[in-house]
Amino acid sequence: MIAVVFREEIPCCVRWEILMHERFSDVWICKDFGRATTGADPAELGRAVLAAYLAGRSTRGETFRVVVRADDGSQSVITPGQLPAPGWKADPAVCQVLPAYLRNALA
Repeated sequence: MIAVVFREEIPCCVRWEILMHERFSDVWICKDFGRATTGADPAELGRAVLAAYLAGRSTRGETFRVVVRADDGSQSVITPGQLPAPGWKADPAVCQVLPAYLRNALA
């Protein structure tokens, strides 16, 4: 018997970095990072991470982004302009793999 496994069913390790742009030196500074093993879409995970990180936080005109890297070599860069509209709810499968402080910020 041959089993067919679809790519979205195969969990992979996804790593993310929350970066803040330091405008005077023009560099991106890592503010936080994490990783998870999930079959969720890495871009969707990045949107959830950035939305949770920015929730209830004063950004004082600072620029943030999230870089998500998957085991397959793909990379996604998520900016605040790519965040969903207010009232958006993250996929429960994505929330499940987030650290508690990010998961609670989305609740």
